[in-house]
Amino acid sequence: MRPRAPHSAAALLLGAALLTACASGTGGPSAPAPPPEVTDAARLTYPLDGYKPTDEESRGIEKAQALLTADCMRRFGLAYRPPEQPRPARSGTASRYGLTDAATASRYGYAPRGGAVPPGKAPEDDLGPTGELVLGGPPLKGPIPMSLAESERTDSGRRVNGRKVPVGGCGREGFLRMYAPREGAVDALFVFQLETEAFSRARQDPDVVRAVGQWSRCMAEKGYRSDDPVSPQQDLGLSADTLGGPKAIAAAEQDVACKKRSNLVGIWYAAEVGHQERAVDRHAEALTRAKSELDARIRLAAARNG
Repeated sequence: MRPRAPHSAAALLLGAALLTACASGTGGPSAPAPPPEVTDAARLTYPLDGYKPTDEESRGIEKAQALLTADCMRRFGLAYRPPEQPRPARSGTASRYGLTDAATASRYGYAPRGGAVPPGKAPEDDLGPTGELVLGGPPLKGPIPMSLAESERTDSGRRVNGRKVPVGGCGREGFLRMYAPREGAVDALFVFQLETEAFSRARQDPDVVRAVGQWSRCMAEKGYRSDDPVSPQQDLGLSADTLGGPKAIAAAEQDVACKKRSNLVGIWYAAEVGHQERAVDRHAEALTRAKSELDARIRLAAARNG
């Protein structure tokens, strides 16, 4: 069973196209369904989404991991205040295929939307040599433990206040308590790696390659030379201080118009969904374990955060 099925209207476009193709068949082999028409990628969802935490869950996990690190430090009689982290960027899909929203292009060009600056990090406590040793651990002399259970069996060779300093320090212990409390846990980056692979493979699909070519030729009609629809800024001669200027806005508007004209986003999205679906089928057992571990992680975070 696949958890958290996509529910947004944009994600259902691909399914609607498939249903339309099936309904129009006559019992023989049906023609491939046309890709959905997508002009704004902000609300797209994917088969692997159900195996990932939401933005809110990610923030809760990060907070709990920092608190678990502080718990470890207290075992050694050390007060530790985790540094305040900037609010993480949303993990949405708005820029997955480059700029796709016409209103954003007209207002901001290629500049970060709203020009928001993340808050600065709070000053860290001066832990001193002993605190730094406990937080980061002594220099490694062998393989780093990949689970909390393995870490607890491994001697780092250093003790503070009569207690064994964890291999990798309390920072590593906080991570392992959250992501790998037992041996054999699925790699924390496993789902991300599958996503990255599906994205890259989709980019090489013949239909996507053709759509990128159509986008590039469309841009060239207005004097813009680029074959990179995701990050064309350098090709367009834009620098960090001109991403929101008139030249950038004009190029961004043409970028979005050309993506619409070539249906690049819909074609790329359909290809990526296909590759993700195959990844889900191919790695079903590992993904089931990853989902179970994610659920346990979310529960642990909720309990520790109170």
